Amino acid sequence: MFLHVIAVEYVGDYKLKIGFNNGVQGIVDLESELYGEIFEPLREIALFQQVFLTGRTIEWPNGADFAPEFLLELLQQSDVSPQQLVGMKPKSKRKTASGKGKKKPVLTGA
Repeated sequence: MFLHVIAVEYVGDYKLKIGFNNGVQGIVDLESELYGEIFEPLREIALFQQVFLTGRTIEWPNGADFAPEFLLELLQQSDVSPQQLVGMKPKSKRKTASGKGKKKPVLTGA
């Protein structure tokens, strides 16, 4: 079975509550991971809060994303022990013209 992120919820600062398709959920703090050209813009909380689900992981409008395996590893290394997925609502995928949840905008008009 391939690992997928199935739920994400912003909880404050640079922390996200993440649920995986293997039933594990928990809170990851991504503050120390926000370096480099693609991730530094996420230090702006307003942008960080715009996290959304893609086909199998989380992504932001600027194209930044993290592999689900990396997120699970961070969760397992954190002080908070992972919990079984209980009562966490999946954050809806961003819709596109193709309906596949990718971040390309839907173009309309003549």
